[in-house]
Amino acid sequence: MSPAGGVWTVASVLWRSGDQPPVTIPRDPAREAARRELAKRMYHENDPSLLQRALNAFWDWVSGLLDAASTATPGGPVGLLVIVLVVLALVGALWWRLGTPRRLPTSSATLFEDRPKSAAEHRAAAEAHAAQGHWNQAVQERMRAVVRSLEERALLDVRPGRTADEAATEAGRALPDHADRLRTAARDFDDVTYGGRAAGEGTYRRLASLDDDLERTRPQLADSTPGTAPDAHHGAAG
Repeated sequence: MSPAGGVWTVASVLWRSGDQPPVTIPRDPAREAARRELAKRMYHENDPSLLQRALNAFWDWVSGLLDAASTATPGGPVGLLVIVLVVLALVGALWWRLGTPRRLPTSSATLFEDRPKSAAEHRAAAEAHAAQGHWNQAVQERMRAVVRSLEERALLDVRPGRTADEAATEAGRALPDHADRLRTAARDFDDVTYGGRAAGEGTYRRLASLDDDLERTRPQLADSTPGTAPDAHHGAAG
């Protein structure tokens, strides 16, 4: 039943049957009677749901916002569309140039995450990854081989929880000629492990070369002098 039919029903109640004059009631009671009649469920069966009303209100707000923006923008709606397209193009260019946002390396992440392995095991794993072109994993395993080898030679103390940066700093004191390369290797490890960057073959070959050179390098002793230890920096590993 439509609201008009409901009003007609209320109006019909206000008349007596036959040819008697209509009943006269005050305005406020009549308004209250009409309100009660129109509040019945049958008049609201086709009303939009609460969700639909909320969506309608939201789109009305968006439409009003766009209308206000187009009014304030030179060129009206066309000018607003041009500005939106320019902004989207700039965002797309920045995304393409910078790539997906990456998580920054964290200094609290540890170098070794699983059971202890020997330097030889880490090198074998690195070479296996390199043979398949998995350069990220190859770089990670080769850096672990470098640190484990230094621990096996007692140039680093065995300390769980050590980070690549810490290992490079500590090893650089015993092997100052390779301090810069060690720091670079630690940075490469952090970039591919925690920074979301992709390593290439060049990164791995550089790290493998460092590992080979370290194997042939003697540490610099704190009490050595130029006259007594001429080969303090290079020679066969002891």
